[in-house]
Amino acid sequence: MALIITDECINCDVCEPECPNEAIAPGDEIYEIDPSKCTECVGHYDTPQCVEVCPVDCIPKDPDHVENEEQLMEKYHKLTGK
Repeated sequence: MALIITDECINCDVCEPECPNEAIAPGDEIYEIDPSKCTECVGHYDTPQCVEVCPVDCIPKDPDHVENEEQLMEKYHKLTGK
């Protein structure tokens, strides 16, 4: 399942550089995660790095983009060519 940034985001800029898939970008009001690029860091790290560094805990799983570990790994392979 992809992750989503809620409106509790304080635009602190720490999550964007941590994303290995470049799925996080500034939105109109808060940072946003592109679900087509988010693998929850599967293939890169054991845990989602944006969640690890977020100081306000505003990055939950996105219920509108449910994916299992296998699907996330397939997306990782597609994005990285590995």
